Amino acid sequence: MEAITALLSKTKTEMAGHVTRLSRDLATIRTGRASAGLLENIRVDYYGTPTPIKQMAMINVLDAKTLEVQPWDISSLNDIDKALQKADLGASPVNDGKVIRITLPSMTEDRRKQLAKNISKMSEDFKVAVRNNRRDVLEKLKKAQKAGEITEDDLKRYEADVQKATDGYIAEIEQTIKAKEAEIMKI
Repeated sequence: MEAITALLSKTKTEMAGHVTRLSRDLATIRTGRASAGLLENIRVDYYGTPTPIKQMAMINVLDAKTLEVQPWDISSLNDIDKALQKADLGASPVNDGKVIRITLPSMTEDRRKQLAKNISKMSEDFKVAVRNNRRDVLEKLKKAQKAGEITEDDLKRYEADVQKATDGYIAEIEQTIKAKEAEIMKI
């Protein structure tokens, strides 16, 4: 019985992890405003090691359209500049020798619609991942019931619990996506 409880707990943790990863991935998608999250996935070749930019520099949001990257080690400024150039942010970084400023242009209506479509597809991938977790745990529960480890009543109760958790996490994914789409479409 403890193994089943641990299995259910692990499954719910994995489902919650999918929601967390979705939120983190959405933070890297540009809306109409500058955000330090836009640079989250950019890695800089620092002494032969791909290093996240946030570990090498302070990232400031100066205003709604401008980011400032100030490296802690000034000798890495050019490496950071090269990584930002390659990152395809839709804006050209400006290196003044001490900091790098990135001024983001306004997004077009078509670009906003395309991003909303991409986000919708992304949400489907995360919903599938949650459903796969549900399928896996239900298979294990059915095997446990056939092996006589749990009763049929327990199986039904656990199945209902897993379905309730699945529905909750999928609703959370949908809510997160709707909020991000609204943020993108807002001018």
